[in-house]
Amino acid sequence: MSSLANEAKEANIQITGMTCAACATRIEKGLNKMEGVQSANVNLALEKSSIKYDPSKLSEADFEKKIAALGYGVVKEKAEFEITGMTCAACSSRIEKGLNKMAGIASANVNLALEKATIEFNPSEVSIGDIIGKVEKLGYGAHQKKDDKKEQVDHREKAIKSQERKFIISAILSLPLLWTMFGHFSFTSFMYVPDLLMNPWFQMLLATPVQFIIGKQFYVGAYKALRNGSANMDVLVVMGTSAAYFYSVYQAIVSVGEHHGPHLYFETSAVLITLILLGKLFEAKAKGRSSEAIKKLMGLQAKTAIVLRDGAEKEVPLEEVVIGDTILVKPGEKIPVDGEVLEGTTAVDESMLTGESLPVDKKNGDVLYGSTINKNGFIKMTATKVGRDTALAQIIKVVEDAQGSKAPIQRLADQISGIFVPIVVGIAVLTFLVWIIWVQPGEFTPALEVLIAVLVIACPCALGLATPTSIMAGSGRAAEFGILFKGGEHLEQTQGIDTVVVDKTGTVTHGKPVLTDVLTAEGQDEEQFLSYIGAAEKQSEHPLAEAIVQGIQERGIELGDVQYFEAIPGYGVQATISGQAVIVGTRKLMQRYGVDVQEVLSTMEQLESDGKTAMLAAINGQYAGIVAVADTIKDTSRQAIRRLQDMGINVIMMTGDNQRTADAIGKEVGVNSVIAEVLPEGKADEVKKLQEQGKKVAMVGDGINDAPALATADVGMAIGTGTDVAMEAADITLIRGDLNSIADAILMSRKTMRNIKQNLFWAFAYNTIGIPIAAIGLLAPWVAGAAMAFSSVSVVLNALRLQRVKL
Repeated sequence: MSSLANEAKEANIQITGMTCAACATRIEKGLNKMEGVQSANVNLALEKSSIKYDPSKLSEADFEKKIAALGYGVVKEKAEFEITGMTCAACSSRIEKGLNKMAGIASANVNLALEKATIEFNPSEVSIGDIIGKVEKLGYGAHQKKDDKKEQVDHREKAIKSQERKFIISAILSLPLLWTMFGHFSFTSFMYVPDLLMNPWFQMLLATPVQFIIGKQFYVGAYKALRNGSANMDVLVVMGTSAAYFYSVYQAIVSVGEHHGPHLYFETSAVLITLILLGKLFEAKAKGRSSEAIKKLMGLQAKTAIVLRDGAEKEVPLEEVVIGDTILVKPGEKIPVDGEVLEGTTAVDESMLTGESLPVDKKNGDVLYGSTINKNGFIKMTATKVGRDTALAQIIKVVEDAQGSKAPIQRLADQISGIFVPIVVGIAVLTFLVWIIWVQPGEFTPALEVLIAVLVIACPCALGLATPTSIMAGSGRAAEFGILFKGGEHLEQTQGIDTVVVDKTGTVTHGKPVLTDVLTAEGQDEEQFLSYIGAAEKQSEHPLAEAIVQGIQERGIELGDVQYFEAIPGYGVQATISGQAVIVGTRKLMQRYGVDVQEVLSTMEQLESDGKTAMLAAINGQYAGIVAVADTIKDTSRQAIRRLQDMGINVIMMTGDNQRTADAIGKEVGVNSVIAEVLPEGKADEVKKLQEQGKKVAMVGDGINDAPALATADVGMAIGTGTDVAMEAADITLIRGDLNSIADAILMSRKTMRNIKQNLFWAFAYNTIGIPIAAIGLLAPWVAGAAMAFSSVSVVLNALRLQRVKL
């Protein structure tokens, strides 16, 4: 079987119609039962599913059908494109087939005569830019039709507006009924209640549209749930309000011709529906706020770019920029996409990515990142990454994936919410029987009131929202500090870290050595010495050679002419510079060429004990001097390590460097212990040894050689200024390259988990306390409805406190 053919794909589908945790659990179970699905997560707060599946067995269309069969909807967008370059039916057919094969496209129809393509797609999976890019890859041109460029209204915004309208109508119809209810209380008996409001048929006239038109969504939701063999919050709402409504209708009918007023509960059903709608409205708005981090990140993107096409400048929407486009960026403008400088020099503010406030100088060939700001120079650039491949788009994707994932702690809430509604219905029926048989024998009215109160106060929503809203808010806030958690499980695991292993080069240090010391032999001219050394090292590809050459050139010294050069791996270099024989390298290289360096070995050892790498140099067979380079420590490393130690975390530095250099740097930054002279493949073994001692280990690194250790550790943290391989292997990416982000990540994890536990506690406590109070008759049904609505809102609002966390 080909591993390529069966490589798992991931689909992200936006779902509509979920009302509580039971809905999310049902969809999740339904998707996981499909053959070919490896895993499916449904997030109630984000209203989104994330599905890993075998594309040889399933397609996204199959998931959409399954979700529809379960009684829910899928969000899709429709867009029209003008297609250029088609000459015959074969062209339109080729484009249509190519687009229909794309992940995320539900249907693509290409009309040759109109030169138009109509595409229905999943915005979570594919973007306008991806579609345009595909058409251009097929050899044609595509532009989104002007009429379609109006900003798409978020489906959640539409739902909120619809809920607002329903609530207003429901409130207007329910207020007169609420007035009659207050008229029954002894402490409000002074209130004037018009006779019309006390008329059973007038009350029915007000309550019926609330029950069946405004409340239709609850009946539809309950029917779909029961049809699929499960129960959700809608079932509880429908049972409670229907009992109140139909009992009132019955009372109104049997009281015809009688003089006394019947006991009516029209106000109970109408006010309950109104209060539940209000709670849902607050909840929806609060859930919208929990994804503010994504909106902020998306707001950083440029909207348009000025590109050179056919020799003319043209302003195009960001989605229409393609790889290879030449883009003009003026001072003060945002760089639209990732690319490289073609012409010009400038300074770029990259603080939104790196956190560094100082602008970075850019010249020909230098890398540029989309959404950073061009400060002072006019430049031409070429686009190398566009759409979903840009650095910012990748960051947004990581945050979205983290917000859509589940933490292990959520499993408990999911299991409970799955059986919650049947248990509550059972309790409600039992309570009704106890009241009508023993508490107030034969009295139907109080037993009904208690039944309704129990059904209505129970709410699985708070349980379902407790974890995902906290993860959304916590991971979103962390992203604002440059900390990208790849999933909820990593956000949960990070809180338990007790040992942090940091790689030295590029993590504790800048990873870029600089020339620190030049010590010449007696009688040797320093400028001439450096001219020869710089010329020899310029031919070498070794990173230390680059540091020496840069340091010499910064001193304004002109390099000598090279007649001959040879690199001697593991030893150094030899060269002929301006007619002089020059060798630069290790003690062994000097021994090989018979150069006496005995007198300066103690000086060399002192430099090494200071954490520097020293190289000996000889000219024409005579010792000429020492040059030393050092990888400088980041300004924030000492402070960050002290912060971690103050948090009770053991910090270990691991490096491939020699023990003497490693100890010197370890001492300078204040780490607890140093593991030196570790080969790349040995780093993962060192992490395993710590884990075998019962430690919860976080590995922090930036290079390809750190990837196995990052994957082995309980939590892998990649420095964002490092390699893509390291970031792929890690669970957390620290974009800013500052070790303080390690402490920030652990603190954010601890605060988020504390918030989740608070939410779960109150969700459990609310139902544990609320249901018995309702069962013993101490809660009027409308009070129970208000309390139920408040429980979900309070959980979401508590989660939103994470958005104000300061680190």
